[in-house]
Amino acid sequence: MIIIILVVLGLCFGSFVNALVWRIHEQENSSKPKKRLPKKDLSIIHGRSMCPNCHHTLEALELLPVISWLSLGGKCRYCKKPISWQYPLVELATAALFVISYLAWPDPLTGTALVIFGLWLVILVGFMALTVYDLRWMLLPNRIIWPMTAIALIYSLIATITSTNPGHALLLTIFAVLCSWGIFYLLYMVSDGRWIGGGDVKLGFIIGLLLGTPAKALLMLFIASLLGSLVALPLLAVGKAGRMTKLPFGPFLILATIIVQLVGVSVLAWYQRSVGLA
Repeated sequence: MIIIILVVLGLCFGSFVNALVWRIHEQENSSKPKKRLPKKDLSIIHGRSMCPNCHHTLEALELLPVISWLSLGGKCRYCKKPISWQYPLVELATAALFVISYLAWPDPLTGTALVIFGLWLVILVGFMALTVYDLRWMLLPNRIIWPMTAIALIYSLIATITSTNPGHALLLTIFAVLCSWGIFYLLYMVSDGRWIGGGDVKLGFIIGLLLGTPAKALLMLFIASLLGSLVALPLLAVGKAGRMTKLPFGPFLILATIIVQLVGVSVLAWYQRSVGLA
């Protein structure tokens, strides 16, 4: 029953991510010469769901995650233009992350741990929004980053206070932030923003708060770099990318963070055993 609830919630929040990303992008680019929509129509809170092509307001039966896309054959009922695969994929991916997080969560889901898990699900929604936005427009917008920073601070505060040694946990969190945010900030300053974007620096701060230990932060950096290389090297090999081609790094950081959050403790324990440290 819990898994079914998480699937439904994940699908609904995935649909919200699609709408959020599109509305933020439209708001940020509303000054461009095109058919402008009224601000109230683009409001994240008050705006009605609409087709991104013809802007026709959608009915309730057209808003069912995945099901509506399938029933319409991937096309708008009104303008007949294709609806991007992004919509069902994001909905399914969000639902999958909700379920995987529940099944792989490293702590028993009781008491404050349940609150922390709930905050993690909210963070996942923000992560999905940042991933989609970065993949499409090579940007991590502040309108998503700042709310996520506030949620991450609350997450970190609760995790620190409820730990067995709050002082030690706070110190570890500070070092985790220095590892993720500090390294990115240094790269950003040294390269004058050519090697890494300002959004990645802010994302690094969020990630440090969530992971809470320098060991996890360093493991996240390793996995993110590995994932980036696994994507970049084949593109270079087949000529789809060059040395100067820019790739969005945010999705790799986010995926690595999710992996470390769910299985990082096990990976680190395995590594310690392998090198004789445990």
